[in-house]
Amino acid sequence: MPTKTLLIPTADGQADAFAAFPDHGERHPGVLLYTDAFGLRPELAQRARELAQHGYYVLVPNLYYRHGPAPVIELPEHIGEEIRPAIIAQLMPLIEAHTTERVLRDAEAYLGFLATQPEVSAGPVAAIGYCMGAALAMRTATAHPDQVAAVAGFHPGFLVTGAPDSPHRLIPKLTAEVHVGLAEGDMSPKAISELNQALDAAGVGYTTEIYPGTIHGFTMSDTDAFNPSALQRHWERLLPLLDRTLAGS
Repeated sequence: MPTKTLLIPTADGQADAFAAFPDHGERHPGVLLYTDAFGLRPELAQRARELAQHGYYVLVPNLYYRHGPAPVIELPEHIGEEIRPAIIAQLMPLIEAHTTERVLRDAEAYLGFLATQPEVSAGPVAAIGYCMGAALAMRTATAHPDQVAAVAGFHPGFLVTGAPDSPHRLIPKLTAEVHVGLAEGDMSPKAISELNQALDAAGVGYTTEIYPGTIHGFTMSDTDAFNPSALQRHWERLLPLLDRTLAGS
């Protein structure tokens, strides 16, 4: 499985990133993968490799590149519940600095990069994300409806907020098919209803699903939240979505 460590030019500098893609010498549909709050690390590189085995060029940028190359803060091999609050406290200033304006500038750079790679086929791409990355994937898709054909978000954060530019308020611009895989406590019933109403009004194909017996972070094997059966369910939802939307790329 070929992999690359990359530097992507952006409006604010150079973003380090990881890419994985099949070793066929062919061109493959692009997938932009946004990390969870803990950022680019071996867990996400492995996720990219696994997805690439199914025929995709997977790009995983370091969301916090403005503050340094990944890992921007020191992370243990396993992020246990006892140290999670301290790590999140370190990351909060970086998360808060990652404004909507920065997200959109970066998304343009990442999509532009994918479009110029010799291993990436012409045609639409997918934007997928975990935790806060789900909101970034949605923002990318609503800002670039002509380029993004699929959105998937797992154990999402910040999809429905009270902010005027909450991702769910931008869904009228969406053309992509969507899957949202929720942990049991990720969103209130009211927030899920608001999200579904926005997706219904946009007229796009979508599924929102609560994965049973899960807590926030269930796909990440380097955390205490990991749930192997929920990770498998995630693949069972994600791979058909990509196949439906990107197969012609």
